[in-house]
Amino acid sequence: MADPARQITPEDLRAAVAAGIVTEAQAASVSALADSRSGKRQAMPAEDEPFEFFRGFSEIFVSIGLVILMSGIAALLVAFGGFAILVTLPLICAAIAWWWAGYFTLKRRMNLPSMVLAVAFGSGIYLSAITLLHDAGTTPRLPVVASFVLAALGMAAWYRKFRLPFSAFILGAFALGAVYSMTASLESLSGFTGSGRTGLSGLFDLRQSPQFALATLGFGIGAFLAAMWFDTRDPYRLGRYSATAFWLHVLAAPALVNTVALTLYNVGGTAGIVSLAAALAVIAALALIIDRRSFLTAALVYIALVISWIIEGRNGTDFGSWAMMLIVLGALVTALGTWWVPLRSALMRALPDFPGKRRLPPYAETA
Repeated sequence: MADPARQITPEDLRAAVAAGIVTEAQAASVSALADSRSGKRQAMPAEDEPFEFFRGFSEIFVSIGLVILMSGIAALLVAFGGFAILVTLPLICAAIAWWWAGYFTLKRRMNLPSMVLAVAFGSGIYLSAITLLHDAGTTPRLPVVASFVLAALGMAAWYRKFRLPFSAFILGAFALGAVYSMTASLESLSGFTGSGRTGLSGLFDLRQSPQFALATLGFGIGAFLAAMWFDTRDPYRLGRYSATAFWLHVLAAPALVNTVALTLYNVGGTAGIVSLAAALAVIAALALIIDRRSFLTAALVYIALVISWIIEGRNGTDFGSWAMMLIVLGALVTALGTWWVPLRSALMRALPDFPGKRRLPPYAETA
């Protein structure tokens, strides 16, 4: 009989993928075979959702050193001054980040330092582009949009070269910046200085700012579909595809929730509140179906903002009402987190077969 201590664990498979011994598809196939032999999913304890910023304090230490070192290089170059330096300095920093990523990302497989270098690379391209285009005599909107697009293209090249999942988040953030820059009018942007329904809630309302809100909604749908494309190729969540999907879900959820929730709330009255509650229930069900706590967590941030706007929009709201709303929200989040596995299992069993259901993360067949 095999020694249990010598059995291959999911961590072993992830390490083998990172080391290039097996591909992600091969690792997923091995995991699926083991699960089918055991009769239930055992790839991750309690159907947990893997997430990793760093593997040890050494990565934090190296990241701090990289931030200080890059800052020193930038300060040294700025000391020379001049427009040419302001344009080339960010590009030099981006080139250094690309160079060092060959060691820290490809060779050492250090996650947090790789994230720091990716941010430095994307920021360098954006700052250099916007500095150069700002003095080109173009319209005020064009330099911003073009700089976001160039930075997004740079991050696409970074992802293709280094396969860093976090770089997909930066790429999406630059793409979202380009979308916002193209669709936001000066009138809608002035809503950031407002409050209640004339402020941010109006900016993301499909009726009050249709162009801006539709662009946000379209971006959210696109990011969500991209995330699901990665998710369905790594249902056991062993490698890069799943980690990339996580960061895309973090981008998609706020864009979707902001637009849908605020538009429904601004309907006003009982109809608006009931519609908002129904939309949040659908979002919770969707998060359970795709088994993404990260998706629901990102959405909850904006749900909390909606609650705060509700309080600001009401006259005479006292501290007791605020406390009760926090209690209700906290109880909902705690309940979902505690009983996530049985809730998802019950929901997936209740749903009929639909395209792609078998490509989602497996769920417990028994209580």
